[in-house]
Amino acid sequence: MNTGKLVFSQVTQHLPLSTFRRCVARYQGERYVISFSCLDQYLCMAFAQLTYRESLRDIEACLRAQITKLYHLGIQGRVSRSTLADANEHRDWRIYADFAQSLIGIARRLYADEPLGVDLKDTVYALDATTIDLCLSVFPWAPFRETKAAVKLHTLLDLRGNIPSFIPISDGKLHEVNILDELLPEAGAFYVMDRGYTDFARLFQFHQAGSFFVIRAKSNLKIQRRYSHPVDRSTGLICDQTVFLTGFYASQNYDGPLRRIRFNDPSSDHTLVFLTNHFTLPALTITELYRCRWQVELFFKWIKQHLRIKTFFGVSENAVKTQIWIAVSVYVLVAIVKKRLHLPASLYEILQILSLTLFERIPLNQLLTKTEPGPIAPTSLNQLNLLD
Repeated sequence: MNTGKLVFSQVTQHLPLSTFRRCVARYQGERYVISFSCLDQYLCMAFAQLTYRESLRDIEACLRAQITKLYHLGIQGRVSRSTLADANEHRDWRIYADFAQSLIGIARRLYADEPLGVDLKDTVYALDATTIDLCLSVFPWAPFRETKAAVKLHTLLDLRGNIPSFIPISDGKLHEVNILDELLPEAGAFYVMDRGYTDFARLFQFHQAGSFFVIRAKSNLKIQRRYSHPVDRSTGLICDQTVFLTGFYASQNYDGPLRRIRFNDPSSDHTLVFLTNHFTLPALTITELYRCRWQVELFFKWIKQHLRIKTFFGVSENAVKTQIWIAVSVYVLVAIVKKRLHLPASLYEILQILSLTLFERIPLNQLLTKTEPGPIAPTSLNQLNLLD
């Protein structure tokens, strides 16, 4: 007897399936498919992410053990590791990249009013990259060093809700600063970056687009001070200056004024120097914006610990990118579910609970809300004894 939807189905009902079908049609994902559809592939890989499967054999064994429930999960094709491996190998990874981007758009709208930690109404992005190490003999398409392979996960993180808004994937050799060429600057938004992204020609393009950047200054930066603004040294601020670049190439690439803020972090006793093209915000707010950049480091740590992106189910570039993009979409999907159902639990707690209950028929609100079970009613003392 059907007593409700399975937990997995309740989670995946938040997926915009019409958008998924458009993504599949855009790249002809099912041109030669007979039985195992792109949706079947996506659901199997999403199941692997939610239940921490380590291989295709794990996925096959677990799903075949619940074969009578696969239809209710939305999986209509026969699950086998060879079929899933072939799908990961040949079906265009851009299907899942575009679909993840559509989920990101939904999540960003849901989290648009989330507190930032800084008194600022503008959008703030943190840009950084993380490296996922691979074996060079198994992944020769991703060279990194002489005896090592890797892929780089470049991430532009919207700090309202920690939702990734732009995630290009490259081989390990691509330098982080080249990703600035692929970004479309958003007027009025702040981009917070580490000093590895220092390229004044590219930063000037952000300035011309009406965007603002906050970046660590390199120690060998050549500047000329034009004006010093008063600062409260008791807050850790050392100076707030208007400067011009004097280096030969830097001054040609960025010929306008910049704001240089020097700050001594009382928690670590480190002196940090920031450059920005925003001149009206308080200097202390600029330093707090850079402190928020740490959220992207926590995001990388979180997805590496709780999503399957360190061990891969295939060795081709298409299979690796497919797995990474489906992992990102699962992360965003759980964030959407959390926001739509107003769940108090953290993403970590939600993932841990879902990993054990995907085949249960408990309503998600009841499952993921921290409620104490009610007292068990005592057995009636008036019950007759049949043996008397």
